[in-house]
Amino acid sequence: MRVVGGALRGRRLAAPGAAGGGAAHLRPTADRVREALFNILAHGVPDQPPPPQGRRVLDLFAGTGALGVEALSRGAERATFVDDLPAARALIRENVENLGLIGRARILRRDATRLGPCRERPYDLVFLDPPYAQGLGERALASAQEGGWLAPGALIVWEEAAEVEPALPAWAELVDARRMGPASLRILRAR
Repeated sequence: MRVVGGALRGRRLAAPGAAGGGAAHLRPTADRVREALFNILAHGVPDQPPPPQGRRVLDLFAGTGALGVEALSRGAERATFVDDLPAARALIRENVENLGLIGRARILRRDATRLGPCRERPYDLVFLDPPYAQGLGERALASAQEGGWLAPGALIVWEEAAEVEPALPAWAELVDARRMGPASLRILRAR
């Protein structure tokens, strides 16, 4: 796995090993999917300057942190990575340290479906990549909205299994939806 664009383009990302510590259960977003996603964000979201430049990023179910790191590489102001798996947080920490992102990144040990109240400025770009087909994305979005984690007009990128049709929240509009191999990407905008 590598960073596919921006200032850190081509830099290697720490990835899950084949066994041990829970890391084998992580499913990082593939390089080609990340590249396609950031192209969509840069060119395909109407009525909006292209993210992630200057955005505050919330990476829920962050896993390796590849999406948040990619956003930081492409000019995001700050990224907060949320994951409750120790193996995931270790990989995120390794990536943040190895890429020199310590001052722009924060790692939270928290269940993304129970975020609680946001105690800082809300986020305007959210990545949501929960374990597939378990209904966790819906619960995490509800938690983020209830806790004040989402800025008005925030963009939400939701990755889910291609065969799953998640229930989209009433407070968000669907901006784009695409199938990419075994995954589907939905881009929502918070109203």
